[in-house]
Amino acid sequence: MTQMIHICDEGRCISCLGCVIACKAGHGVAPGLSRRKVVTFDDGTPRERSVSVACRHCEEPACLPVCPVKAITKRPDGIVQTNKEKCISCKRCLKACPFGVPTFVKDENGKWSPQEKCTFCAGGPDVEPFSEKEMKLYGQNRLAAGKPPLCAAMCATKALLSGDAAVVTEIYEKRVARRKSAAEKP
Repeated sequence: MTQMIHICDEGRCISCLGCVIACKAGHGVAPGLSRRKVVTFDDGTPRERSVSVACRHCEEPACLPVCPVKAITKRPDGIVQTNKEKCISCKRCLKACPFGVPTFVKDENGKWSPQEKCTFCAGGPDVEPFSEKEMKLYGQNRLAAGKPPLCAAMCATKALLSGDAAVVTEIYEKRVARRKSAAEKP
């Protein structure tokens, strides 16, 4: 069975935030919420590296068993989804996630939003694909349309790789090997 993943090639990421902006704009993500972020390590040093981070769509997601209303599910292709109509904003998923991925924001009335996280541009659960409701709740369903996630499609340096784990991992490993080989040449 296919496992879908994102890998960010830190050797290529230039921290331009194109992936973050494409995701927010393409899915209508509300202010204060984010599905993706760019983290920079060793900022301002020769070892500086940036990496684009989102839901890891884990093989064994820690968020899934802690949801008291079973709003979080995992598709056969490995994509972890949250049903926003079931989510009660208890934030147990945030506490369980080792990557701190789920985000929540209070509205003007002090009510917490449902969980927001990367959908792998696969729409959402329990809605008609390509429907107005799906777009409103989850954003574009690019995967069902045969397109890559917006973040990867808009990455100017192609640092962000998204798709089948075996294919994406092979591409990334070849890149790393080429860089290592080039660095070892006198």
